[in-house]
Amino acid sequence: MDPVLEVRNLRVEYRSDGRTVVGADRVSFAIGPGEIFGLAGESGCGKSTIANAVMRLLKPPAQITAGDIRFQGRDVLALAGGELRAFRWRQIAMVFQSAMNSLNPVLTIGEQIGDIFTTHEKLSRRAARDRAGELLELVGIDPERLKAYPHQLSGGMRQRVVIAMAVALHPRLLIMDEPTTALDVVVQQEIMAQIRDLQRELGFSILFITHDMSLMVELSQRIGVMYGGRIVELAAADDLFAKPLHPYSEALMNAFPPLTGPRRELTGLFDAPRTTDSCGFHIRCPPDRSDCSMNIPDLREVAPGRWVARSTEGDLR
Repeated sequence: MDPVLEVRNLRVEYRSDGRTVVGADRVSFAIGPGEIFGLAGESGCGKSTIANAVMRLLKPPAQITAGDIRFQGRDVLALAGGELRAFRWRQIAMVFQSAMNSLNPVLTIGEQIGDIFTTHEKLSRRAARDRAGELLELVGIDPERLKAYPHQLSGGMRQRVVIAMAVALHPRLLIMDEPTTALDVVVQQEIMAQIRDLQRELGFSILFITHDMSLMVELSQRIGVMYGGRIVELAAADDLFAKPLHPYSEALMNAFPPLTGPRRELTGLFDAPRTTDSCGFHIRCPPDRSDCSMNIPDLREVAPGRWVARSTEGDLR
């Protein structure tokens, strides 16, 4: 089946005061109809940069300097004006990291959700309010809460409101950027269950962004692991969980404790991620892999659907 979203060789740079910082480099992936695709990596690796590039929300000093973004075969980078406004939220919608920052503190929930329908579907205020109530019910919130202000809701309820707003116009792709940040583990599970139910009911695809590998493996069908602005491994979630092939993927998987089996010591990574003209992970690589080339490794398909950034034939063990 044709993919809903294709990102090919995308490069994003931040330019200021004569300096250039690469936020994403040669990033390529595709998301199929109804698929949940995960994008994992630690803070600063470029996940949100990719999400904002797909939504065309990047602002100076950020620039897309190379690559291609296509949505159902349509060139996203060529959209402008009213065409771009119609594309956002109706074709692709986004749930941002902090729900409280995404909601206007001086408007009620009903006013904010209703504004979607008065702006995009030209409904009357009364009809828009009715639709807003239906959306709240869809995410398990009493429609009476339409009268509430954001500060009067719990963190989990605010997150549900933001999700309801994102799916209001039935987009084909939903981008979720750290949707459970700052929520406790019980509310996290409730939110993730809500997302799965909505996805099954409405049939949209999801680009799910997080640094929590345990959460991502549970939800996603395929996962791309990002490091220093580049994708270093791309595989089915089950394959990645069973046997990560890149040392960074392995480090991420070892960063959370298993719920079953023998106790083991958790290991971390020293230093910090960086984007360089050589292999940015080289300084953090385990000693038994230190014979790898320091050249920037390309993604290579080592098995059907399994891609790994490798610089030599012998650097996967």
